[in-house]
Amino acid sequence: QVQLVESGGGLVQPGGSLRLSCVASGIIFDIRAMAWYRQVPGKQRELVADITSGGNTNYAASVKGRFTISRDNAKNTVYLQMNSLKPEDTAVYYCNFRFPQHDNWGQGTQVTVSS
Repeated sequence: QVQLVESGGGLVQPGGSLRLSCVASGIIFDIRAMAWYRQVPGKQRELVADITSGGNTNYAASVKGRFTISRDNAKNTVYLQMNSLKPEDTAVYYCNFRFPQHDNWGQGTQVTVSS
């Protein structure tokens, strides 16, 4: 049974920062490429960033230079450091495999950027 639990979201002003965490269980974490996704109500879920088992990273153009994805294999945890936040970053953020299996998603964590 796979479980991915996101945390760290909240309300911040434009230009602020947040650090999201995702704790994984029920998988062999070290060998999996992981990713952060986000979704706005009524819109399709989009890939924000991903990280391979070896630590190589990839970012959506909209967040490149502002967000950093990282992982701590000893803690089975993926992080997303978000800096210089913009109102358009407002969404529910989810973590999952880079290539999700069985369309399984957790509750996500809400990020709201507003003045």
